[in-house]
Amino acid sequence: MSVTTKSAAKYGTKQREQDRARILQILLTNKAVATGILDKTPQPDAHTPEQDIAEIVKLVARLPAADLADVLEALPSDERHALWSLVREDQRGKVLIEASETVWDDLIEDMSDKALLNTIRPLDIDDQIYLAQYLPRDLMGRLLATLPQEQRARVRQVLHYEKHSVGAIMDFEVITVRADVTLAVVQRFLRLRGKVPQNTDKVFVTTRDKTLIGELGLTSILLHAPQTRVLEVMDDNPTCFAPEDNDEVAARTFERDDLVSAAVIDSSGKLIGRLTIDEIVDVVYEETDNDLRRMGGLSAEEDVFAPVSKAVKARWAWLALNLCTAFVASRVIGLFEHTISQLVALASLMPIVAGIGGNTGNQTITMIVRALALQHIQPGNFSFLVLRELGVALINGIVWGGVMGGVTWLLYDDLALGGVMTLAMILNLLVASLMGVLIPIFMIRMGKDPAVGSSVMITAVTDTGGFFIFLGLATIFLL
Repeated sequence: MSVTTKSAAKYGTKQREQDRARILQILLTNKAVATGILDKTPQPDAHTPEQDIAEIVKLVARLPAADLADVLEALPSDERHALWSLVREDQRGKVLIEASETVWDDLIEDMSDKALLNTIRPLDIDDQIYLAQYLPRDLMGRLLATLPQEQRARVRQVLHYEKHSVGAIMDFEVITVRADVTLAVVQRFLRLRGKVPQNTDKVFVTTRDKTLIGELGLTSILLHAPQTRVLEVMDDNPTCFAPEDNDEVAARTFERDDLVSAAVIDSSGKLIGRLTIDEIVDVVYEETDNDLRRMGGLSAEEDVFAPVSKAVKARWAWLALNLCTAFVASRVIGLFEHTISQLVALASLMPIVAGIGGNTGNQTITMIVRALALQHIQPGNFSFLVLRELGVALINGIVWGGVMGGVTWLLYDDLALGGVMTLAMILNLLVASLMGVLIPIFMIRMGKDPAVGSSVMITAVTDTGGFFIFLGLATIFLL
């Protein structure tokens, strides 16, 4: 075992976790540390703990880039900039690659163009391409000017593709072999290379003009006889992607076919790059995070440690919509003021009907949005989904509506009120389930993301509908 491997073994996952926690503890419990690192004027009664700063410098020097990115994600702006100032210039690019876009925007806000270019230059061409997509046009031009002609053409090619396409995340570093050579030649060729790109589980078989005709797994290279020709053992029907393909569709294919890498070909069938599992994992993580935010009406770019003014701007639209829907719900209650004044118990029971409807609607929306993302919903099974959700709501309404009706009867000694409670819960659960299916489908038809603000919309429907159903039934049957 080499010295490097021994060092890596000693610095294990548990120790890295402890080091990350220690940095957070120091920076978050003593504001003077960040102030001292940034050379800001401290408060008159503040004492800059040099020992704590020295400890952070030591921890930052040995933590890998991915761990530093995690720590930066968990820090407010001042502490984040303080830690960033301690990261070595030759490591900053790797940290930016691992960090989210929101954190990256915050970090480079105060960096000069020269410092930013120095940060990006040490990176591999694929990482440079990823970061170049977010650079201002003039700065991107300066970066391109420093690259060799071949790499410059690659960057321009990738920037031509849409952000969420396969072309935007593909890797240009591929290994190709000819179909008429033997496996012994392939083995010798790989040994002469000295190294292979990360996540390499196969090499690609091409013609002289780079047309893809198959792929050859590393296991085939190792397990078959050396004199075997590539043509005899290669897979001549490989999974391929076009650069214009959507990255989420590609991610589903990777999951379904258990892929580690796959070829990317142009319209003429020529190999132009490959897609690897590490990029797919990033796509899945980003989409999951974005969907969770959008379900609550939050911007996908919002930073949890962003300034208050920025956070307010990102959230005000959905809060305004929520306020409007709440006002509509209050007007529905206002229509039944006479009913409520006659039977005060209704005021305490209304939130139960609305709340259980909102919960049911959110459960249904979550299932439907997931099914839409996985492309499980097709025209032929839509009616089945509607009937299924209505069936689940009916059973839950009868069971839990009956329980709540019984509790209401016992509390208020009013059998009719208990019956109204049961019927209101059944009807509101049916409405909630139906709308939980229809809202995402409607948004898809309108060309909108079905996850955006769905919880806000279903809450508005179930609150308004729940109040109207419950108070309407009470007016009919109790007064």
